[in-house]
Formats: sequence, C-alpha cells, structure tokens
Amino acid sequence: MEPGIREFFKRIVTTVSLLILWMMINVTIGIKYNSAFFDTSIRWYNIVFYIWLVASFVALIWLCFKIWQKPIENLHD
Repeated sequence: MEPGIREFFKRIVTTVSLLILWMMINVTIGIKYNSAFFDTSIRWYNIVFYIWLVASFVALIWLCFKIWQKPIENLHD
C-alpha cells in the first residue's frame, strides 16, 4: 500500500478509536455508575460528570484537529 494512503487510513482508525473510547468511558460512568441521571435533585457527582463530559469532549475535538492538521505526504501521486 502506498505511504499516503496508509497514513490516511491510520488517521481514520485513530480518530474512530478515540471517539469510541471516549463514548465507552462516558457511557460507563454515566449509566452504570448512575452519574448521568438526576434522581430527586442534582448531586455533586452529577455536576462532576457533566463537567468531565464537556471538558473531555473539547479535548477530543482538539486532539482530532491536531491529528488531521498535518498534511499527508504523497496522497495525490
């Protein structure tokens, strides 16, 4: 396989893997440990969970932009 195509597929796999890992972590913490739901009132762990959710999503988007920012060599040959 050509190096440009290999780098392109590597970036796709890395991005999708990071997204799936992020989703698995947040679903596990949110649903299994009951942090995403409000029972009768807002608890401290609900606030921490939603702050973590937003902060980690911003970090995920920043990391994906950083991965895709560098041009791919030999892609159009």
